[in-house]
Amino acid sequence: MRLANFLKPQRLQRAAVLASCLITGGWGRGRLLCQNLPLGLLGVSFKQVSSMPAAMEDILSKSVPPLPPYETKEKSPPPPELQSSHFMHYYRSLEKGQRVALLGQLAADYGVDHAQVAELSSKLVQAQQKRDLGTVMQVEDRLRYYLTPQYKVLFSHISKLEGGTKFLVDLRADLVEGVTSKMADAPHLREMNGILKSMLSEWFSIGFLNLERITWQSPCEVLQKISEYEAVHPVRNWTDMKRRVGPYRRCFTFTHTAMPGEPLIVLHVALMQNILGNIQAIVKEIPPSEVEDGNKIKSAIFYSISLTQQGLQGVELGNYLIKRVVKELQVEFSQMSEFSSLSPIPGFTKWLLGVFNSQMKELGRTELFLESECKEIADITGAPAVETLKRLFTSNEWMKSESLVKVLEAPLMRLCAWYLYGEKHRGFALNPVANFHLHNGAVLWRLNWMADTSPRGASSSCGMMVNYRYFLEDTSVNSARYLQMKHIEASEQILGLISQFRKNSKL
Repeated sequence: MRLANFLKPQRLQRAAVLASCLITGGWGRGRLLCQNLPLGLLGVSFKQVSSMPAAMEDILSKSVPPLPPYETKEKSPPPPELQSSHFMHYYRSLEKGQRVALLGQLAADYGVDHAQVAELSSKLVQAQQKRDLGTVMQVEDRLRYYLTPQYKVLFSHISKLEGGTKFLVDLRADLVEGVTSKMADAPHLREMNGILKSMLSEWFSIGFLNLERITWQSPCEVLQKISEYEAVHPVRNWTDMKRRVGPYRRCFTFTHTAMPGEPLIVLHVALMQNILGNIQAIVKEIPPSEVEDGNKIKSAIFYSISLTQQGLQGVELGNYLIKRVVKELQVEFSQMSEFSSLSPIPGFTKWLLGVFNSQMKELGRTELFLESECKEIADITGAPAVETLKRLFTSNEWMKSESLVKVLEAPLMRLCAWYLYGEKHRGFALNPVANFHLHNGAVLWRLNWMADTSPRGASSSCGMMVNYRYFLEDTSVNSARYLQMKHIEASEQILGLISQFRKNSKL
């Protein structure tokens, strides 16, 4: 097998299995048989696996334009549109696994010319040693140019076609899913993901985005998409949708001229007299005859923000949308002075169960709860607390018991406060929603007990929700302190709960 000539020994067996699967099962069956293998083969070129469908290699060789020589980069004519269109058509015809394989081959075989980069890097070092500034700058410019992957030229040409930008957004969604699921966890695919994200960040910068308010008079297809895209509090029916764009409610979205009729990110706002602490009060039914009284509106509560295009993950849209909406609301309601989110806490219950199970395994007991709290739980349930707690956290049945709701409030509130404030990933808040709002400069302001008693709220966060408060005069400073010093600005309530945690619970 010719693979042995270029594969390291530890990669040979994996590549042989992949080749065998593809040969014996065909592409469709082979993909299923080998779904646990990294398609990138740890950086080995897809083209080098001789059993890979020749159609992919053929389409790439015809579609990917060469990187023009540095000397003629400004004078080279663009490739025929048909080449890029053919790639788009072919890509859309593939199944998801095949798409990832095609992207892997594209990333591996049409990336950066490493030999050219190495040669220029050597010249750059020589020029720096000679302190020849003119040559240094010239070589640096050439190096920047040749660090451009060849596939980036293809993406650039696709973006100029009708529907091309939407195509690239969807393509990156496939790429993100492949990388996240480890189905395509190869270095060259991760590099492609970063490069495409950078390109999309430029195309979808704030200056190119349009802010639109969604009302009941908006096109039906737009309302339908917003209903389908809602990821935080699912829309139940058309009546529910009408309520979310009706009196005392606002719905805003960013759109882009290159993707007409496609909401990019959606923000739902409740207009209230004060900052509410539970979602039931917001999504409850409002009488259709009710007329909005602007004099009653003092607070804006951002209760749902949903990214509708998964290919735009990591592109900064939510921060800008909130800032734009705040300005719009201040114009409409000059008396408005309070801005806050009412946010879910995804992952809290999973984290809690993980810590609980770890302590039970290592210590045979839990140190998250006080002995007095465990005794109260045992008295109510009639069973030892350690046997009851795990069952309670995997079900929302405990919410039906007033006694359990009362006894669990203190320990779960302090544990959740610590999860939001103290649990970190690379120094930043572990919880993704917390990280988003803190990055924006908000304050971890108020934790709310029994704020979302829906099955989703119970299973993800034991029914708790949190307000991230936006004090407009402080957001820039707070954001800078969080990003540079990893400091979380928190209210007295949160800091008090953290103090209780440190006193009464152990991890």
